Amino acid sequence: MLQDPVVLLVSVGLISLACQYLAYKLKLPAILPLLISGIVLGPMLGVLHPDELFGDLLFPIVSLSVAIILFEGALTLRMQDIAGHGAMVRNLCTVGVVITWLVVAPVAHYALGVSWQVACLFGAIVTVTGPTVVIPMLRTIRPSTRVANILRWEGIVIDPIGALLAVLVYEFVVADQNALSHTLQAFGLTIAVGCVIGAGLGYLIGVALRNQWIPHYLQNTAVLTLMLGGFAGSNMIAHESGLLTVTIMGIGLANMKNVDVDGILEFKETLSVLLISALFILLAARINFSEILSVGWGSIVVLFAIIFVARPLSVFASALRTGISFNERLLLSWIAPRGIVAAAVSALFALRLEEKGDAQAAILVPMVFLVIIATVVLQSLTSVSVAKFLKLRAPSPHGILIFGASKFSRALAKELIERDISVRLCDTNWESISEARMENIPTYYGNPISEHAERMLDLSAIGQVLVLSPYRQLNPLVTYHFEYTLGKGKVLALTSGEQEGRASHKVSEDYARKLSLFNGTATYGRLVGLVNRGAKIKATKLSEAFTEENYRETYGSRATPLFAVDTQGRVQFYTLDKPIKPKPDWTIVSLIEDAPPAPAQPNILNS
Repeated sequence: MLQDPVVLLVSVGLISLACQYLAYKLKLPAILPLLISGIVLGPMLGVLHPDELFGDLLFPIVSLSVAIILFEGALTLRMQDIAGHGAMVRNLCTVGVVITWLVVAPVAHYALGVSWQVACLFGAIVTVTGPTVVIPMLRTIRPSTRVANILRWEGIVIDPIGALLAVLVYEFVVADQNALSHTLQAFGLTIAVGCVIGAGLGYLIGVALRNQWIPHYLQNTAVLTLMLGGFAGSNMIAHESGLLTVTIMGIGLANMKNVDVDGILEFKETLSVLLISALFILLAARINFSEILSVGWGSIVVLFAIIFVARPLSVFASALRTGISFNERLLLSWIAPRGIVAAAVSALFALRLEEKGDAQAAILVPMVFLVIIATVVLQSLTSVSVAKFLKLRAPSPHGILIFGASKFSRALAKELIERDISVRLCDTNWESISEARMENIPTYYGNPISEHAERMLDLSAIGQVLVLSPYRQLNPLVTYHFEYTLGKGKVLALTSGEQEGRASHKVSEDYARKLSLFNGTATYGRLVGLVNRGAKIKATKLSEAFTEENYRETYGSRATPLFAVDTQGRVQFYTLDKPIKPKPDWTIVSLIEDAPPAPAQPNILNS
């Protein structure tokens, strides 16, 4: 039953979904459970045989999948992103790539006993890291802000650059080795075709999107189809120039003015997750460990050179004149896990070289997978300790981002800051941000889910988001964005009061459940109105003699409880769905209205 192709394909899909979910829950790179699943199904149990399952279609499937993955990666490569994160990222993705390649290639040649062509190709493939493995590790390691930003953007930027280097090296490798002039001619033709078709087709697609020539519902499908058409067309003109074409096309689209690629990028990301998951299981199932065992100690030498020689050299060379401290350089040198792009590109080129009769190409895939296993496992297990030792591990993210910088938000922020809670106010209203800055409250001026915020808004210390703004159209977008980023239950918002209105004005029940901050009557307008009428935020400590019941009797409806602080200094916000039961020695912080004036006493003399 398991040998049924339909059952196998569905099983791969279900297993890949389970691996992604497991990685999400455990906060691990998804590449680990995917890798283990592929090895178990393939070499260990012998259930999955991709070559038999797909036959002659395996090569086209891997080829098209790599094209889509590289195109999606190139769409994230914006030139201002590199400049915005300093010279270190730029150097790592240029100088660092070259150094890694120049170190690894000769070591692979002598230690593995492979030809210079295969060694150079292997060295180019292992220059990439990748966000799919780096970002989950960063959530666990929590390095300092600067180190985290450098690693994150290196992973995003280096994928297409490293893959492009691998494509160029491959083109040089497969060119006619008997005549140098013919080799250079074939190499130059590949570069020319890839650049011309990639830039030209990318520009035409950008113009079509900018002028809305393609209906909105067809945009994702059209871009994907045209991209694959450019990939196939380039390969027809100049053999194996398609990967360069899609990379150039993606970079061109990402950097065109007035071209919105967010929707396309979201679609490609979803497709890439599916392809990456299934592809990684299939590729892992093809691993032939006997190839690695036949190399013996040479594989250990190569691993040592990649982890302990190439990476530190590239980091320290890239860090010259950048102001990066010695400890930061050490931590950057240690964290460089390889990911799916390395695996996919190695499999693609191994298949192509094997078709050309290169027997040594069979070692490419197992060696690249060995590098992936070693770097991901070793660095996942040790990087937290290394960051602690170097005193570069950030504290647990207990900070709060408040969207909306009204007078009430500023008062709430100051109360939290007094309790040593890291707070940042965010708003698109300059007057509110200016007032907050005058009160020495950390701020971000702009839309917190914009591309600029993604690059510049430091969220390393943020563990919770409060949506307290008057922008009813933007609030749901901010809520869902940060709930996806930080996790379920980490975003709290004020009710808008719309659920009591007519049905056509109500928000969805899913979103309404998130509008539970403080209480059912604490709308933006009410809170701001109370503050403008003189209401103050007041902290009251409970005791055995003055309990929560006494507190409610004292203030009654004049108090709008905001949060409670337990004996360990932890802040818990009041919400409708999760009531708080403060205990003695806890502190309740509420917005207190002024007491109404006492009724006038009758004048006895005039009565």
